[in-house]
Amino acid sequence: MNTPSRPHVQDCGTPVLRAERLALVYPGAVVFTELSFAVYPGLTLVRGGDGRGKTGLLQMMAGVLAPSGGVLHRSVQTVYWVDPDAASSGTQTASQWLQDRRAVCSQWDERMARRCLETLALNAHLEKSLFMLSTGTRRKLWLTAALAGDAELVLLDMPYAALDATSCRALSEFLTEKAAQALQAWVIADYTLPEGLSEAVLTGVVDLGD
Repeated sequence: MNTPSRPHVQDCGTPVLRAERLALVYPGAVVFTELSFAVYPGLTLVRGGDGRGKTGLLQMMAGVLAPSGGVLHRSVQTVYWVDPDAASSGTQTASQWLQDRRAVCSQWDERMARRCLETLALNAHLEKSLFMLSTGTRRKLWLTAALAGDAELVLLDMPYAALDATSCRALSEFLTEKAAQALQAWVIADYTLPEGLSEAVLTGVVDLGD
């Protein structure tokens, strides 16, 4: 469930990403222009309504989409971003997919991985191929890799979508912990601040409008 709660925001350290006058323009549609912001270690919210460019902005941050205008400066080397279209139809098993994510991490948190697998009820699905998993189960798999991984910048697009209530509560607990640690920069995109994060301290809000 979402709520329009006003987030608690504070600056924290040196920005890992700075955007200056970014623009996102598609043929026949100007999504946004003149967008400037900074992302710091901790938790940043990108909020906006349908069609306001949340996914496109995260793709820019990930380096998979070039801005239509402006400049984006990223000072980190490792970024976590999953393209749902590219990771939804493979015959690779969930366990193999996680193994691949583990292989590219220098500091994979096995304890966090086990915690996620249990809390998000993923253990029963590990030997299934990705295409066999429901949308919600795939999303929980991607979240497990994000939470156990060591990427300096983690980008999560609508992370609560298609999750059951228990998993939503668990995700809020995980993200609140990550926000407090401020060891990585976490960016979540959603329509508004998820209810479970209403007490979390954010290091930034990028408002794309409704």
